[in-house]
Amino acid sequence: MSQAQTSQAQISKAYIIEVSDRTAGIVVGDSSGFCFFSSDRAFDGLDGGHFGSARAAERAVRAHLQRRQASSRSAPRAGT
Repeated sequence: MSQAQTSQAQISKAYIIEVSDRTAGIVVGDSSGFCFFSSDRAFDGLDGGHFGSARAAERAVRAHLQRRQASSRSAPRAGT
């Protein structure tokens, strides 16, 4: 194996996931798919989660954000 092939073999598959102008975190490819690492506390519920693809992780992040936004809209406001 040449030096270039060795270097290329060590490159990991990592992708940044951004939703609604927020950096939710990154997904890193491993032997079982992709692992999510949150970079924003709003997405800590998904931290360490494994997904079959980077796209599946992105869908989960979007769904998580939608649930959080829906629950914050339906929550009673203090003083009302």
